[in-house]
Parts: sequence; C-alpha cells; structure tokens
Amino acid sequence: MVIDSLLVLGGLALLVLGGELLLRGAVGLARLLGLSPLLIGLTVVACATSMPELVVTVAAGLEGRPVIGVGNVIGSNIANILLIVGAAALIQVMHPPRGLAKRDGLVMTGATLAMIVMAFAGTISWPHGLVFLLLLAAYLVASYLIETRSGTTGPDGEAAEALEAAPQTWLPATGLILAGSVGLIVGSELLIDGAVSIAKSLGVSDAVIGLTLVAFGTSLPELATAVVAALRRHADVAIGNIIGSNIFNVLGILGVLALVTPFEFTQELLVFDIWVMLGATLLLMAILASGRAIGRGTALVFLAIYGIFIFVQFDPGLAAVVQSTTGR
Repeated sequence: MVIDSLLVLGGLALLVLGGELLLRGAVGLARLLGLSPLLIGLTVVACATSMPELVVTVAAGLEGRPVIGVGNVIGSNIANILLIVGAAALIQVMHPPRGLAKRDGLVMTGATLAMIVMAFAGTISWPHGLVFLLLLAAYLVASYLIETRSGTTGPDGEAAEALEAAPQTWLPATGLILAGSVGLIVGSELLIDGAVSIAKSLGVSDAVIGLTLVAFGTSLPELATAVVAALRRHADVAIGNIIGSNIFNVLGILGVLALVTPFEFTQELLVFDIWVMLGATLLLMAILASGRAIGRGTALVFLAIYGIFIFVQFDPGLAAVVQSTTGR
C-alpha cells in the first residue's frame, strides 16, 4: 500500500508538472506561429489544461480499463463544479459574467445530456467519438467567431497568465512541449498502476477509483488555478474555465476514448454517479441563469455535497446498496 501510494503521489506530481510545462510550451509555440491571443485562449489553453485528464483516460483505455477513464470524466466534472467552484467562492464571492449561461452553460448542459443518452444506448464506439469531436470543433469555431464579432481582442484569466509565462523562441517552446508530454505519459502510467493496486487492496471498483482519486488528481491544475484566481480577486474567471473544462471533458476526452477503444458505462455509474454529475450541472446552470452571485453560503453547500459524494463512494454499507440495486 505504501509503494502504491507513492506511485499515485509521484504520478500526480508528474501530471501537474507535465501539464504546466506543456501549457507554457504550447502557448509559446502558438504565439510563434502567429496565432492571436484570443484563439490561443479558446483552443490551446483550453486543451492543454485538460491534458492530464485526456492522457490518463487514453492510457486507461489502452490498458483495457476504460471504466477508469469514464469515471475520471464524470468525477472531474463533478469536482470542477462542486469542489473547485465551491473552493473559489469560499475565498471570494463570485459574480458570473452575464450571458455565460446562454452560450457556454447551455453547451455544457447539452453535452452532459448527450453523454447520458449515449450512456444508456449501450456500447460507445468510434462513430460516437467522431461525432463528439466534431461537436467540440464546432463549439470552438463558434466561440472564436462570436468573440471576434463582439470586439474581444485578447484572453483573460488563465490564458493571459499562460501568455506571460510562455517562452519567446522556438527551442525553449519545443523543449517544454517534449518535457511536458513525457511528464504526462509517465505520470499517467504511475497514477493508473498505483490507483489500480489501491483499488484492489481496498476492494473498490475501477469506477470508484476513476471517480475519486484519479478525478481529483487530474483536476488539481484547475483547482490550483481557481484558488489563485480567487486570492487575486479574479474568482469570476474560474467559472468560465470550469465550464470550458467540462465541455472538453465530455466532448473531447470521451470522444478520443471512443476512438481508442469501445466502452460502456457500468451500471454503478448509470444508477448514481452520472445523475450526480447532471444534478451538479443543472445546479450551476440555475445559479448562472438567475444572475445571482455565488456567495460563501452556496460555496459551503457545494463543498458539503461533494464531501457526501466522496463518502458514498467509499462507505461499505452504501456501496452494498448500490451493488444490490445494480445487480452487481
């Protein structure tokens, strides 16, 4: 158990470090290629910050454990809303930008509903993955066109910080991309190996490990970004990053996983976890649509719900109820 825990910790550290190096290198390379700051923010930064989730999910699929990847996506989306938004709002009251619910929020909700429909349809294979990736591409293109027509000329929040820290020449940018990629690949292998061993020793399923340990680990970059933004009194930026991350998780990561290997949602996920994700999504959408600020009271509710969700995953009695309900 000690060695497995060290593998997990080492894997998480490499994922965080690799993701940061890849982000800086990719942004630097994009700028050297002449891409606008706006396009970098909407595409390169959005994709690079989700690389830990993508690499872990693909690695799990290649190792014949796609359930870990599916659980990672569901758990990451739950953590993004309940844990990360809750943590940021606890530090500073968040005032969501106007119009966020009408565009990005609706896309996030639509992607979540599409994922649920596909989950109950049976095996998800490459045609479904291709559709998801095409929808993601359409969303990115539409976002870029809308932003340019509205007169926006540059990024904000995480994208602006990434541009400031990006290298100015080709060699450092390429080196950071290579180093970050190696860190992500090695980190994902260590994390999966350690997590699977811990799951076996604790008697829990791959889905639970994906929903909790792996999801929390791959969400650390978003959590760190949101906390730093809140401490700098820019907590509002975190909501846009979270919504973009959730959209990419569903359309991008599940899309790529379906191209790598066919997979199904386990009954365990279908009975409980996927509905928690939908509930968290609708809760955030309701707040965004109301135009109300996310204060510390709401933050405490979000964090409490996330704590209960994690407790349910590891409580033997409740796990037995789930297993009896699903026939597992």
